[in-house]
Amino acid sequence: MTRPLSGVDAGVTSNPAADSPAERHLGPATSPAVGPAVSPAAVDPATEEAIRRIERSSGMLASRAVTRMHDVLPWFAPMSARHRADIQLVVQAGISSFVEWCRRPQHARELSGDVFRVAPRDLVRAVTFRRLVELVRVAVEAIEAEVPALAGPDHEQRLLADVLRYSRDIAFAGAVVYARAAEERGAWDARLEALVVDHVVRGEVERALPSRAAALGWRNPPAVAVIVGDTPDHSPEVVVDQVHRLGRGAGLEVLTGVHHERLVVIVGGDFATEPAPRSTRPGAAGSGRALLDAVEALLPACGPGPVVIGPVASDLAAAAASAHAALAAADVVAAWPTAPRPVTAQALLPERALAGDIGARRALIEDVYTPLREVGTPLLATVGAYLDFGASLEATARALYLHPNTVRYRLRKAADACGLDPTDHRERFTLHVALILGRLATV
Repeated sequence: MTRPLSGVDAGVTSNPAADSPAERHLGPATSPAVGPAVSPAAVDPATEEAIRRIERSSGMLASRAVTRMHDVLPWFAPMSARHRADIQLVVQAGISSFVEWCRRPQHARELSGDVFRVAPRDLVRAVTFRRLVELVRVAVEAIEAEVPALAGPDHEQRLLADVLRYSRDIAFAGAVVYARAAEERGAWDARLEALVVDHVVRGEVERALPSRAAALGWRNPPAVAVIVGDTPDHSPEVVVDQVHRLGRGAGLEVLTGVHHERLVVIVGGDFATEPAPRSTRPGAAGSGRALLDAVEALLPACGPGPVVIGPVASDLAAAAASAHAALAAADVVAAWPTAPRPVTAQALLPERALAGDIGARRALIEDVYTPLREVGTPLLATVGAYLDFGASLEATARALYLHPNTVRYRLRKAADACGLDPTDHRERFTLHVALILGRLATV
């Protein structure tokens, strides 16, 4: 194995002195003038002369490296002149740091990390990590080609080995820079996503909401709905990551956040946006089979409790109404112990109305009571009597002096008018609450 040019026997990265507290105070060291002085006895004259030749040739080496980048990297030339100049600055700083690395290999980690401190922050966004690897490879190849002219026969192989080890350190240092940038971007995205979800939950729709969502990768799907469930026993970061992973697997757009022990998911997709029928049966056509499939794909990310689906909205700006309905339904879903999972907010209209939800009361009056009244008084009276007599056909027929088949016919007409089947237990309950609210509203 070859030694570093300095003649120091310690390894480049395994020397404990590189991590000792006494060495952590070292600042950027991109020139021989920075850092503690090296004793002339530590470097023999021939080695020092080779190092000096590298130092004097740093500008030439940087130019050769950038020229080679122009020749072999097709994406380098189209970059802006400022970014190309920044890359040349980093290359020259790396060569200067290599000189110090040869003199002080025990500080290899600090020296290699200092190279990227001269780069502007936006260069990380302009040059992807894959392209950084290509830049390092091309720069190393350009420097290796000049090694025979820089080092004598006694030092050529040792210098080549040092270049390879230094390039490894530079690659690791670059990976740290990009990892830190990714972590910062991830933290920023998490805060921005939480802000967007919070605006939708609160109903504070701003003009900047679509642009903020677009910054998170939201592609403005044709239909949007809000899902509310319990938060599982994991950290919010883990839950959010799981929702995004499940959403990508199902081809859905998702924005999510944890609000007071509840998981709120804004899901976008191609599910239907046509007005839903008035039926409150879970899984009815009104909720949209595609929407139910989307929610079922996200169920593993929710806690063990109920999961409520808000009505479909046309876009993110209109999703506030879906969020309001879903949250209101989640507040009262405990009143229906046998509610399916997931359940639509529309299926919980009677519970929401009993809890004082004005929107639910208005929906029951407008979508159930008013259509029955408009069809005609006999139909409304028949439905009311049928509910008052405990869903008994014979008792209703006797009370109205009608044949039971006439009662059946009128009940079918009522179901066609309001979308609720009086013979179904759950829908009969919804119908009963709607008739009570309608009668009170007309008093």
